[in-house]
Parts: sequence; structure tokens; C-alpha cells
Amino acid sequence: MKIEIQNLRKKFGSREVLKGLSLNIEPGAVSGLVGPNACGKTTLIKCILGLTIPTSGEILVGGKSIHREWDYRRKIGYMPQNPNFPPNLTFIDLLEMLEDLRNEDRSKSCEELVDIFGLRECLDKPFSTMSGGTKQKCAAVAAFMFDPDILILDEPSVGLDPVAALKLKELVLQSVNKGKSVLLVSHIMTEVEQLVQRMVFLLEGEAAFSGNVDQLREQTGEDKLENAIVKMMLSRKPERAFEIIGHHQRMGSQ
Repeated sequence: MKIEIQNLRKKFGSREVLKGLSLNIEPGAVSGLVGPNACGKTTLIKCILGLTIPTSGEILVGGKSIHREWDYRRKIGYMPQNPNFPPNLTFIDLLEMLEDLRNEDRSKSCEELVDIFGLRECLDKPFSTMSGGTKQKCAAVAAFMFDPDILILDEPSVGLDPVAALKLKELVLQSVNKGKSVLLVSHIMTEVEQLVQRMVFLLEGEAAFSGNVDQLREQTGEDKLENAIVKMMLSRKPERAFEIIGHHQRMGSQ
């Protein structure tokens, strides 16, 4: 299911966070959203999820505006960067709560997801007793459990062990093969290179680049994605280049 972002603007007081942003998130592909902190990524996600109302512009899901709508959210699976579950809630409580909220039974795939991430023994444990990585696995199950048409994954592999991160990547690729639309937000350049077909680089609320990864490499003459991004930034925002270089070198090494 296609998501269309059309001339989206968002202001918080006098500060404009999104500045006429336009992009499409296509079905059957992973669209990558990358950029430094405070570039507008989180605000864009919140606008798509209906948690923040844009100042102007429009968001279409499946060709229909989401303005004053809510049912479209049933088509979205969302995996936040830092899942903040109520500490006294257990994992099984979370799954049952999601069933009740959606008035929909857990699919067979939910049980498979629990086993894929090795969470069978965690079903009755409260989140207060879980490590950050285990909570992240629970968030992955919650995002994928209803087999949604759209997946929004915000730094999904942060905190995951290598085995769990690999399983998550396999789930993403399976979803793409089923025609799902995936929006991946990541600072980990190896992850972007492995999964993303089309990339948008946000800078100060604007798309500094939009296209596939190979186009960016060809445009900059750089083979490594992080080097291509740095070279592009040097030509567009040299005053922030050192900040961007340090940021991506740190995250790219993870």
C-alpha cells in the first residue's frame, strides 16, 4: 500500500521542522529515511501515524487522505526505537491488549514470531524485568503480528543481538516479497545498504537526496554509502559537514 507525502510542512511555534517535504513510500520495497538528529525524521513518522497534525500539506495512504481518519492505522505495524512499555505489563498482556484494541485475533504468524525471537519464556514476564534488547524483540513481534500492509521501523536493530538482527532483516525482506511497504529509519549504513531500495536523506526538514542507493553512489563517485552521504553533504551544507561526518562514522561502525 502506497504512502504519498505531498508538500508536508510542520511548525512548532516559529520553528519549521518539515519544509515542504514530498516523497513516496512504495509497496514491495524498503524506503530508507536517514539523516542527522533533529532533521525531521521523528516528526515525519508522527505525522504518518496521526500523532502529529501537519501545518500544511497532505499524506495519502492507499490514495486516500488520512486527515481526520483513523482506520488506516490498522494497516500499519510500527516498531519504535525505544519501546516504552508499562513496566508492570507482561508480554502476553501486551499481545492481548493489542487484540482487544484492534478487535482482531492474533494471527498464526504471531506464535511463529514469538518463537523466531525466542520469547516463549518471556510471555508471563513484566517488562520491568526485561533487558532493552528483549523489549525490542517484543516490539518487533507487536509490529509484525497482524501482517500489516505497511511497516514503519524506527532504528529497529538498535539493541538487538546479531542473531535477532538477522532474523529481523529476514522478516523485512519477506514482507517486501509479499508486496508490503516498508519505511526504515536507520543510522546504520550497512543496514541501509543491505535492505533499502530507495533512500531519502533528510536535512533540516528537506530532502537533500531522494533516489536509489546506486544513484547516490554514481552521483558522488563513492562506493561506500557513508562516504557518498558525506560528499553530498559537503556540497550542500558544508557548515554542518563535520557534524554529519562524525555522526555517520559513529553509527556506521555499529
